[in-house]
Order: sequence, then structure tokens, then C-alpha cells
Amino acid sequence: MQPNDDVRVTSCPSLKVPHPPPPHGHFARTRNSFAQLIDSFKTRSGFDRLGPKFPPSWSTARSLLCSASLTLSRSDQSTRSESFSKREERLLVGKSHLLCSASLSLTRSDESTQGGVEGRESQLKTGHSAGRHDEERVLISEVLVRNKDGEELERKDLEMEAVNSLKACKANSALTVREVQEDVHRIIDSGYFCSCMPVAVDTRDGIRLVFQVEPNQEFQGLVCEGANVLPAKFLEDAFRTGCGKVINLRRLDEVISSINGWYMERGLFALVSAVEILSGGILRLQVSEAEVNNISIRFLDRKTGEPTIGKTKPETILRQLTTKKGQVYSMLQGKRDVETVLTMGIMEDVSIIPQPADTGKVDMVMNVVERPSGGFSAGGGISSGITSGPLSGLIGSFAYSHRNLFGRNQKLHISLERGQIDSIFRINYTDPWIAGDDKRTSRSITVQNSRTPGTLVHGNQQDGSSLTIGRVTAGIEFSRPIRPKWSGTAGLIFQRAGAHDEKGNPIIKDIFSSPLTASGKTNDEMLLAKFESVYTGSGDHGSSMFAFNMEQGIPVLPEWLFFNRVNTRARKDVEIGPARFLLSLSGGHVVGNFSPHEAFAIGGTNSVRGYEEGAVASGRSYVVGSGEISFPVVGPVGGVVFCDYGTDLGSGQTVPGDPAGARMKPGSGYGYGFGIRLESPLGPLRLEYAFNDKMAKRFHFGVGHRN
Repeated sequence: MQPNDDVRVTSCPSLKVPHPPPPHGHFARTRNSFAQLIDSFKTRSGFDRLGPKFPPSWSTARSLLCSASLTLSRSDQSTRSESFSKREERLLVGKSHLLCSASLSLTRSDESTQGGVEGRESQLKTGHSAGRHDEERVLISEVLVRNKDGEELERKDLEMEAVNSLKACKANSALTVREVQEDVHRIIDSGYFCSCMPVAVDTRDGIRLVFQVEPNQEFQGLVCEGANVLPAKFLEDAFRTGCGKVINLRRLDEVISSINGWYMERGLFALVSAVEILSGGILRLQVSEAEVNNISIRFLDRKTGEPTIGKTKPETILRQLTTKKGQVYSMLQGKRDVETVLTMGIMEDVSIIPQPADTGKVDMVMNVVERPSGGFSAGGGISSGITSGPLSGLIGSFAYSHRNLFGRNQKLHISLERGQIDSIFRINYTDPWIAGDDKRTSRSITVQNSRTPGTLVHGNQQDGSSLTIGRVTAGIEFSRPIRPKWSGTAGLIFQRAGAHDEKGNPIIKDIFSSPLTASGKTNDEMLLAKFESVYTGSGDHGSSMFAFNMEQGIPVLPEWLFFNRVNTRARKDVEIGPARFLLSLSGGHVVGNFSPHEAFAIGGTNSVRGYEEGAVASGRSYVVGSGEISFPVVGPVGGVVFCDYGTDLGSGQTVPGDPAGARMKPGSGYGYGFGIRLESPLGPLRLEYAFNDKMAKRFHFGVGHRN
């Protein structure tokens, strides 16, 4: 065994090594190969239905490197080592791409043996003339393996490889030309020889069959051209074991397949297009990597499928793509680009069609079908803050939205929600990607006027009328990805909030004379600096999630509130056979002077089930934990068992006016129960039956996932 520590591997875009010119047309097929490759590959929004279809790689290295021809010839001179063409006929048995050839010669010596071999010569004539239909057999007395000069091979191990490859050709056996031809191919198939010429020589003892073979060179180094993305270490590892050994074409074919497999696993549009053995045992690989030449956007009509003029600016789409000009085209990267463009929300269908370009490159055409850019909509929902009344918590909504302002994917949303008590009027403008920013920063501007129930903290008034909290809010927020699966948001928000009775009159105290504002005025004003960081696993609702939110009140004016509020939420989902276990935990704390109605309310459908909304506690601090096991039942229907626990950590008395203590809220509690889930176009419909630690029972109904 030769040592492997002196292998020389070079991987470069264009490294020139002196060598004889390759056979004509050897590399001319590269472009056609890529044209076939591209034609068989279409990356669409449904990527999985058009899986990769590379053209077949070489089944063995011999199909890349070898050819064989069969020659029957007879000698009329006295020498046994030469082959004459007085009577010669060629039979083609294979074609090659490169280096190797094999031929069969049957040679006769006439000196001092002419009379004794006339019968066998007749046999040769008869056997050959019978040709393909009735091949006659010729008796072979001896079978040898020699080099191309007729001498013994220096390496006995190679001689044994050739001998062991012979199946039909044995001493004292009668052979047909076809059987000899098959053994020629078996020697070539062993992978160690670049040529094999069977020569049959008449002797006094009979016909001696000599297989004159030429072993491949010993592998001494590698030159790889055109491999811009293939790691040099991969090539080193693939060829290291062959250093100093005779090149085996079978092993070479395996290495070529592994290189093509490396590209295929990564979805890269590339393959090994040529192989050549240079003098000195240097192996030259030519790798063709299809670089992206041009990227263009083509808009298609959503009804006819014909090209049309789009409303979206092409640069708005192009900047979403991670595939860039000059890169090796990656099908996996193209699939991700399709998904990214679809998540913009303005496209109905997206597909990528690679097209062959000059010099082995690829033009990438993205076909897009735009969705209607905007329109009016209506809907409904349920408020968690209302617990009584014939239409408890029912909300109707009306909205206008435009998804693609100015053709830049900017969004405008105007909505009005109105319920028994709730009302929200909101105008929101969002630019998902600020022009010129390379960090994908988005900007959102919101103006909102809302009225929400104040019963979560302060309950109803003495006469049974409801208490509402009115807020006027305006702010701007900026968001951007921080790391993979992490995003961050920062912004400034101005808020003016106060309490009102059922007739809309401002009030500053509840029925227990507890203050409803921190300033003692009818309204509290504050400027909030907001920061939020969110981690999401796969992005599905059941995946792991962590969120941290902080709001800091900035007292620009003396009467503006000064406080700090933090809030965290975490969720972990675990599969247990067909069931799923979901564990969630949330908590928060407020420091400083804040409005009493902003206290953390515990209890209800999205908190501790088994209690009314806000009936457990209203505190400056809180912790709520929940565990659920959900499981499929029938079709879209699933079941769930759950338990919840929440506490204000004894902070209820620190809220101005102690509204929780005045209403005898326990400060902590737990609930448990079971329920069903029904998947619907509006999201999961949740119907749950819960028991609390006071032995009270309660139904809970909700739409969508728990907050």
C-alpha cells in the first residue's frame, strides 16, 4: 500500500496545467447538458411536485473513459509478436468519451508451422465467416496476460486482477469470438486498465491467447476546474485514499457520483462535465456550475395566464430574493425565495422558471400572479371583557385595506369595530421594508380611538351600569429581524386615557371611591418608549415562543406619567404520540406611577379558566401558568384537557385604590377542565368547561388561539 499523505488536490475556477488537448467536442456538450438539465427542472411555489431531475450520471467510469473495438487478423509472416492486416475485419462493440480502447487480434505464424495449422486456419475462416449467426469455437491451449509490449507485467497484483476478471477464457477451452469479446470487457470493467488487446498466436501446441493490457497511471494529483462552491476538503477526502495507487475507473465513477450528489443535496445546479487523465498521473476534473445570469419578473394575468403589466414595482420583488446574479443557481434557495415572495401577501401565485443562457449560465424568470390590491370586508368577533348581557361580548367589524400602495407592498388598513360596549377605530399604515435599508426594517404608523370595558379591574358601577376606558393613541414603531427566528421592535407611542360611565361622561372614581386615573384628572397622558423582542421556533402557533416587552413612560411634561412596565411570555410544545402537550407561562411587573385600570387582570378565557374575566386578581405584578394536552378526535374536531394557575404575587394592595381588595378578589387561584376544538376558517373555535378552586363551574367560548 502506498502512503496517502502526499495527495495534491487543487480546486480553482480556472487552473491551467499543461496537457495534450482533449478530444474534439469533449466540452462542447456542456451547454447542451445544462439545457436538458434546466428543461427538466422547474422551481414553482409547489416545489415538491417538480422534484430534481438531473440527467443520468455515468453508470460506471468506463462509460466515461473507455471504448472497445474487436479486430480479427491473420499473420502470414514468421514473427509471432506482430499483427498483419492481410485479412482484417473490425467489429464495433462500444463507444467512448475519452481515453481507453480495447481490440482483439487473432494472429497466425507461418514459419515452420504452416502445414500443421491449415486445419485451424480453416476453423478461423469458418468461424469468422459464420459471423453473428453461427459462431464456431476455436480451441485455445494457453491464456496469458501481458503488457502492450508482450512482456510480463511489473505489478503482479494487476496481472491477477486481469486474470481473475476472465470468465470464459481458460487454458484448453474452445472459445467463440463473442466470449473473448466479453472477457475483454470484463478486464476493462475491473477499472484498472485503459486498454486491452487480445492477441491469438498459433503455436505448435495450439493457439495461445494473450491479453495485452495497459494499466492506468498511478494517481499523483488532482486539478479541478470550475468548482467555485465545492469545498476543497471534500475533494481531498474523496481522493485521498487513492493517492499513489493505480487509478481505478470504478472508484473514479463513485467519486464523480459523490460530487454530483453533493451538489444535488444542496439543490445546486451543477455537475461534473468532463474527466481526463493527464501525464504524470494527474487527474483533471471539469465541473460545470450554472451561475445565475439575469433575474427578471414576469407578471401573468390571474384569469388568462398571459403576460400582462403588473402594479408592483419589479425592484420591490427583486429585493426580497436571496438569489443574486453571479451565484450558482440553487433550487432550494429558489424555493425559499418563492415562499418569501408569497409571504408579502400581494401575490396569488409565484413560480421560478430557469432558462439556459450563454456560456453555461442560467436566466431566472419569476412568474407572479398578483392578488387584488384592496377592498372592503366585514366580520365579527367576541370581546373577553364583557361577561353579562344577551349579546355578551359580540363585536361586528368593517374594514378597508390596500395591500400594495404605490406598488411597493406598503399597506393601509382602516377599520371600525363596534360591540355592545367596545368600539375601536384604527388607521394603520405599514411599510414592510423601508427603501434603502439593508436590514429589512419595517415601519408602522398607527392612530387609534378605542373604548374598552373597565370591568376587568373595576367591575360595574353601583347601578349596574358599565364602566369603560377610552383611549386615544398615536405612535410609530420600527421592526427588524435581529437573528434567525429573533425579531425586535422599538417605537414611541402617545396615549391619552380616561374612564367614562355608560353615557360617556368622564369619571375619576369607581363605586368604592377608588381612583380611576393616576393623575387625579379625568385623563392620564403618557409618552411610552416601547421595546419588544420575540423568538419564534417554526412559526406555527404550537411551536416554541418567547417574547419580552418593556414600556417606559417618559415625563416630557410634569403631568405625564412616569413608570416602567415589563411583560414576558413563553410557550413550549411537545409531541406525545398523537397528542400534544403545550406549556405556557407569562408574567409581568410595573414600577412607578401608572393608571389603576392598567393593572394586570387575572382570570378568564385567556387566563385562569373557571373564573370570570379578571375575577382572580388585579395586581402590579402577576404570574400565570397553563398546561394543555390536546388530541385529535374526528376530522377537524379535537379534544383538550387543561389546568391553569395565576397569582398577583401579593401585589394587589399596591395598585392605587386597591380595586382588587375592595371587590374581594382572592389574589390567586387555579382552574381545570376539558373542552373541544373545531378548526374553522375563522381559526380554532374553543368550547371549554372548567372548574375553579372555589368549586364553581363555568363555560368558556373563544375564537382563535389563546393569547
